[in-house]
Amino acid sequence: HRYIFAPPLLLNMSSEDQKVATSAEQVPENVELGPDGKPLSKKALKKLEAKRKKEEAKRQREAEREAAFAEAAAKDYSKGRYEVAGVIRSEQERSDRAYVKIPELAAKVGQEVLLRGRVHSNRAAGNLAFLVLRQRQHTVQVVAAKDEEKISKLMIKFIQTITSESIVDVVANVTVPPEPLTGTTESGVELQLERIVVRCPAASPLPIQLEDAERPQPLIDAQEREIAAISEEIAKVEAKLEAASGEEKEKLQKELEDLQAKKGSALKFAVVGQNQRLDNRVLELRTTTNQAIFKIQSAVCMLFRNTLLAQGFTEIHSPKLISTASEGGADVFKVGYFGGDAYLAQSPQLYKQMCIAADMDRVFEIGPVFRAENSNTHRHMTEFNGLDLEMAFYEHYHEVLDVIDNMFTSIFDGLKEQFNTELETIKRQFPFEDLVYQKPTLRLRYEEGIAMLNADGYKKEVTDDISTPEERRLGELVKAKYNTDFYILDKFPLCVRPFYTMPDPKDERFSNSYDVFLRGEEIMSGAQRIHDMEMLVERANVHGVDLESIRGYIEAFKYGAPPHAGGGVGMERIVMLYLNLGNIRKSSLFPRDPKRLTP
Repeated sequence: HRYIFAPPLLLNMSSEDQKVATSAEQVPENVELGPDGKPLSKKALKKLEAKRKKEEAKRQREAEREAAFAEAAAKDYSKGRYEVAGVIRSEQERSDRAYVKIPELAAKVGQEVLLRGRVHSNRAAGNLAFLVLRQRQHTVQVVAAKDEEKISKLMIKFIQTITSESIVDVVANVTVPPEPLTGTTESGVELQLERIVVRCPAASPLPIQLEDAERPQPLIDAQEREIAAISEEIAKVEAKLEAASGEEKEKLQKELEDLQAKKGSALKFAVVGQNQRLDNRVLELRTTTNQAIFKIQSAVCMLFRNTLLAQGFTEIHSPKLISTASEGGADVFKVGYFGGDAYLAQSPQLYKQMCIAADMDRVFEIGPVFRAENSNTHRHMTEFNGLDLEMAFYEHYHEVLDVIDNMFTSIFDGLKEQFNTELETIKRQFPFEDLVYQKPTLRLRYEEGIAMLNADGYKKEVTDDISTPEERRLGELVKAKYNTDFYILDKFPLCVRPFYTMPDPKDERFSNSYDVFLRGEEIMSGAQRIHDMEMLVERANVHGVDLESIRGYIEAFKYGAPPHAGGGVGMERIVMLYLNLGNIRKSSLFPRDPKRLTP
């Protein structure tokens, strides 16, 4: 700062104040003072002057740039071809403009089209701007090239500022690129930009990058293996370093530094962890892989529904708030209910049977299922969607098993025939082998499964339950012997099934029940149900079920009910195992497990 002092009034001042004031009077006019109040040295003055000139030059350049920008904007021949539009509030009448979908572009070469999409990526090269637009799992490249008539430099700069994930409308001409494109799903076409409107800008930076979120799993696995191997070498060198001295220590220290540098170089790309993905689920669901996964999930439900409707089934919707635990177990969520207690349904099992007793003959349901199991595994959730069916039969519960067999193979056939594009999209990130299955489906008795495990070195009794690792090993043995990823295990031990399961009439150790397995994991559990009231009461007592709590269910069989059987399958588990995703959270839209209630 520049300080100029006028002679102060010394009257009525203390001697100390007069001394300070007098010293200030002695500073010559126009002398530069530093922060300490003393005159600056010649060197400091020179430095200060240089700083002022630099700041002044910067202000001058900024003013020139602003003036140039204002002049260019005034002469911008691209005006009206680019803008950030306001919020769409439906205040205008609908136009007759037709928006196209990316997969339709191949049929519109040579035409001008209007398309809305998200900005998947944005890059520039001189007077060119390249956008990749995305609609679900489909992507296309848009090119903007500066010219002298339509696309100005200002328009190119505007395009470069559009953030990833923003929603834009583009008007463009559909052309064929000189060479097929490799970075988009539409390799045979690209769009030459005419106009662009930013409809919904996206904030920046993004909490996760979609490029990282959809990176192929084999690349991530290879990076993790390389880093793990280097970390192991580092641990060995560090152990040697503790006991080393002299030249040997210096040598080991250099080796350690080289390994640490090598480890840093091995980290070529970011890895998005599971929790980070789920915390940003809305954004992560936008990846082309996730779009395809949930198209497959939708397809499973559609094929399940259509197959059963074609066979005379009726879709039902049973209550999820019930007065007692539907499976008679402890793994149930209790909720307050107007001064009393209610429970979230563990399955629609009892209501399916009541519908059969009500002469509905064949029923199915797609709905939520709640399990209060504190299981933090790759295949368990506290809430999932159940695909359940129940039907009356004439003579043998295998009539129902035939329907279940056909239902599953129809789903598998439909996925393969109608959704190959989605399956190939998923394979790019999560490679998997096509499902191998037979028609009719392989059926083994439970005793045969136990025999196969024992022949492999296990020591199990025929009435022992099968654990998850044993299920997986049995699946490998079945694949090796019968060349199928899909099979049915029939006649489970009675002691491991619910109270309403019909005992085997020929061997009281077993029951008329079955599980269905896909890629070595159980996906459906089912059985013939007890349809005689007295037998049902007897079996409930054996299991220690409070009869009063299920009185409405038991009395449904009091006035006669036909023989019936059915089963239930977890929708997310089918998708996980069919696609071999490895974790059920990948096939659940917003997963719920013991540690997650959000988003």
